Amino acid sequence: MSKSLYETLEVSSSASEAEIKKAYRKLARQYHPDVNKDSDAEEKFKEINAAYEILSDKEKRSQYDMHGDSMFGGQNFHDFARGQGGGADLDDILRSMFSQGGGGGFGGAGGFGGGGFGQQAMNLDIETKITVAFSTSVLGGKHSVSMHGDSFDIKIPAGIKNGEKLRVKGKGKDMGSQKGDLYLIITVAGNPDYEREGDDLVKVFDVPLKSALFGGKVSVETLEKEITLKVPKNTKNGQRFRVKEMGVTNRKTKVRGNLYLKANIVLPSVDSLDEELSQVLQDKLPETV
Repeated sequence: MSKSLYETLEVSSSASEAEIKKAYRKLARQYHPDVNKDSDAEEKFKEINAAYEILSDKEKRSQYDMHGDSMFGGQNFHDFARGQGGGADLDDILRSMFSQGGGGGFGGAGGFGGGGFGQQAMNLDIETKITVAFSTSVLGGKHSVSMHGDSFDIKIPAGIKNGEKLRVKGKGKDMGSQKGDLYLIITVAGNPDYEREGDDLVKVFDVPLKSALFGGKVSVETLEKEITLKVPKNTKNGQRFRVKEMGVTNRKTKVRGNLYLKANIVLPSVDSLDEELSQVLQDKLPETV
């Protein structure tokens, strides 16, 4: 029976726990992406970590020794790992396999028997909610998280939405050498100045009556910087102006939406007007639109 997890760690199937740990540390240092710049190093590093996750756990190793590579549909572990694609997380895949009790695993025929890991594994993951600032949800940035007396910063990707989940590896519960993950459910705080419409943002900005009537330049503070908008004459209340690519970045397409500035024409107080001008306006302004 082929047992390619041992081949991945370059140890024999009779290796002791100490030998497995020593081999893992050596290979992890050798293929760590920060050290090894070869194109295949990152995938190899993932395989090494995934193999160690099984062989360092007595129960999982025992189950693997019983079933061998049949748990991967008869493939060796290297081919199975590469077959999951570059975006796959092997830790998640293996955890999913071990939590499926009755023969549903990957590869069909091999699978696990009814007494597999699904009845033995403990869920070490934690799920909790956090609220991030509106500007951070749009532009991305750091967010501080405190869990069980441990404080750490996480990276919030630009364009994240309400209800999305972020995974923080190794910040879940501990059980022996195993650590679960922390899943953060995102709530985006509201902002009175902005509305989000898909990947676009809408902001109301004030336009003095003079600029609305005769045209002019108006300064507008955005989430990123202050911009100067050229307002044409005869601007109407509620009229929108598009500022390209100053909206929200779509996390899938990486294309950024637009910012729409909505004019709010500010009327001066009649009492503040020059008396002569006030009289002219009363005489000359039309009574109907």
